[in-house]
Amino acid sequence: MRVLLLEDNPKNAAMYGDHLRDTGFAVDLVETLEDADYAVSTATYDLLLLDRQVPDGDSKRWLSGLRKDGTATPALFLTVRDSIEDKVEGLDAGADDYLPKPVAPIELEARIRAILRRPSTMLPTRLSCGDVTFDPVNREAEVGGAVVNISRREACLLEHLLRRAGRVVTKQSLEEGLYGYGEEVTPNCIEVCVCRLRKNMQQFGATCEIHTVRGVGYLIRERKLN
Repeated sequence: MRVLLLEDNPKNAAMYGDHLRDTGFAVDLVETLEDADYAVSTATYDLLLLDRQVPDGDSKRWLSGLRKDGTATPALFLTVRDSIEDKVEGLDAGADDYLPKPVAPIELEARIRAILRRPSTMLPTRLSCGDVTFDPVNREAEVGGAVVNISRREACLLEHLLRRAGRVVTKQSLEEGLYGYGEEVTPNCIEVCVCRLRKNMQQFGATCEIHTVRGVGYLIRERKLN
């Protein structure tokens, strides 16, 4: 799940961004509405996390413009502007939730999960291929009903592959889904992550396999039995 975080305070950006990354989100950080405009024009987001007051304006107006243009991406305001009037304005502008700062990162994460569970944005309760299943909300992978301990990055990779089970997922798409802007991406980072995930699945005797499509990407599909 990819989040756009609009926040010009470095301390808050680090606190919330780092927590969300640690819990399985890819987070792109921007500090201005101009950069937010560019981000939504070049990437697809599951959620917009917005500070109200940033150097080049009020993100309430920016969000209202997105809604008028037909953008339905869920949005949550995270701001020090906490009067009743501010909250009403933010929700009327198209926000799905409004949280006054300061807020504990764990509560922010819970609010985001709640938004993503709503019918209009609901994630599948389970993704599966063969005897491999993944719970997108709890970030838990299982093989044949047994929980598999995998890293955060491996969980993100598995989720992306399972969402497109039986279809090729390009390497570029995986890099964009697993890493936010500004994160260092080494040339073989996806290959290394795929290798580790394969080993974990093989150790549990998974009935599906991750195949490499040379020069393109990867796909996951159920293993053919002789």
